[in-house]
Amino acid sequence: MRRNDGKHMSISENFRAFRIHDDDTGYRAGIESIRVDDLSPGEVLIKTAYSSVNYKDALAGSGKGKILRRFPLNGGIDVAGHVVASTDPAFREGDAVLCTGCGLSETRDGGYAEYARLQAKWTIPLPAGLSLRESMILGTAGFTAALALFRMRDNRQMPDLGPIAVTGATGGVGMLAVDVFSKAGFEVHAVSGKPERAGFLKMLGAREVLDRRELDLGDHALESSRFGGAVDNAGGTLLAQLLASTAPYGNVASIGLAADSMLNTTVMPFIIRGVSLLGIASAGTARDIRETVWQHLASDWKPAHLDAIGTLEVGLEGLPGVFDGMLAGRSFGRTLVRIGSDGMSN
Repeated sequence: MRRNDGKHMSISENFRAFRIHDDDTGYRAGIESIRVDDLSPGEVLIKTAYSSVNYKDALAGSGKGKILRRFPLNGGIDVAGHVVASTDPAFREGDAVLCTGCGLSETRDGGYAEYARLQAKWTIPLPAGLSLRESMILGTAGFTAALALFRMRDNRQMPDLGPIAVTGATGGVGMLAVDVFSKAGFEVHAVSGKPERAGFLKMLGAREVLDRRELDLGDHALESSRFGGAVDNAGGTLLAQLLASTAPYGNVASIGLAADSMLNTTVMPFIIRGVSLLGIASAGTARDIRETVWQHLASDWKPAHLDAIGTLEVGLEGLPGVFDGMLAGRSFGRTLVRIGSDGMSN
């Protein structure tokens, strides 16, 4: 491996990648042997240690969702590893780095490969306080949860406004939101359709666990102020109800659409109570905010229960089974994909 003029960074051997195709023979994905020259262009070549599995990865890898915009590409919207070559002076051989979103497994080769080539502008130095493994238990899910907190805090969300409702709390983003907001000093009320997981959610820091099927927030334009704010994975009716039930000048962060992409509401929460609806789009987050959020995740907002949230670890060969389970609703917690090693020696 060597560093040269930026257009021909290379290593000599072939390596394994979980590659996705859509061509005249149909949609297919699996492990292949490729070379660095097959990778999307970029200034930073890394040897991959870990990736993770998000719902978006399951849709892309199975062909059940139109995620990729070009083919073929390596799957995996998250990646972490060590730099082996760089044409950007900000990165040196041996540096530990990570990247989430930013076109990975959409317009660029992603993290499901033994090597990944990244754009320097989206490559984040691993912050002190996080291991590569921890960074990928977090991945896009943890970054999204922390970005919701960042935007809410930026809009003056404080613990004394009242508890934060987290919907979809047993999903990967939801679990991490419960842990992150609790670590940041907020009282968290977890909303879930899996009451059997109540003990787990309380272990993560939830003060209360509310059964989604029994939750009655009403259907008026304004209800009594039950929450100081919310992090919503559901969308649809539940999101509208949360807006109507949020305290004056509280914030509701919309991060998902597990129930419905539509939102039928009124302006009453906004013009009577000053409630703010914040959209959380993690993939296109500006570099300076991205670095700040990762610094928080490595320090004052670092979840206290990452090992418990990381419930499964697989290699590249285990990905199809994980995708099937996730799309069938059988997954729980975060799935880590181990591809290389934490160190440079292997």
